[in-house]
Amino acid sequence: MLRFMPVGDSMTIGSTGDHTWRHRMWRHLCSTYGGPFTLVGPRETLYDKAADSPASYAYADPDFPRGHLAGWGEGWLHMAPLIGEAVRTTRADVLLVSLGLIDLGFYTNAEQTAQNARAFVAGAREANPRIAMVWLPVIHNVRAANDPPFAAQVARFNELLAKTAADLDEPASPILLASVPPTWDIDTDTYDGTHPNANGEHQLASAFAEAMYQGWELGGEYTP
Repeated sequence: MLRFMPVGDSMTIGSTGDHTWRHRMWRHLCSTYGGPFTLVGPRETLYDKAADSPASYAYADPDFPRGHLAGWGEGWLHMAPLIGEAVRTTRADVLLVSLGLIDLGFYTNAEQTAQNARAFVAGAREANPRIAMVWLPVIHNVRAANDPPFAAQVARFNELLAKTAADLDEPASPILLASVPPTWDIDTDTYDGTHPNANGEHQLASAFAEAMYQGWELGGEYTP
């Protein structure tokens, strides 16, 4: 049984009524991965905007393994202290990580955020020395489109994230750097300039799927 853990911020947890890219990834693996697998994580809920709380189970399609480690407003800073215990308790094999926008927007600069990514790796490997990871760079959002200094921090962090992945990649515990979806468009792939709509969910799932297929020959090409 191969266990995938989605790790992320509001783009990964999703909100009431979403399918989420986690669901799209599960559907993709169901059709392309030849062995048993599941999605795991210590959390299962969506974010309920009306209640301002991660308390919703109202998925557009709730019939899939909903485990994850994602939170509205959480980043590398928040997940680094949690990842070890999450990996231990779920016996995760592969981490699908989309983090950084919140860090850069509210908490840490590019260099500090990269250091927290390194702490994240250390915590995950302490729990499972053979953990594999796929990292998605930060995708520009509406703030990056209108705030040049913030856009520069996103670009700088993505450079550091690529270097960190290369530095920490190990045969026994590989780190793949996925590519930002080349056709990502905040007008057609998000509902508010940041959070993915149905098109965006497929784009995010595709980014992880293509990285694993090209890097590890795991699964297959993504077909929405």
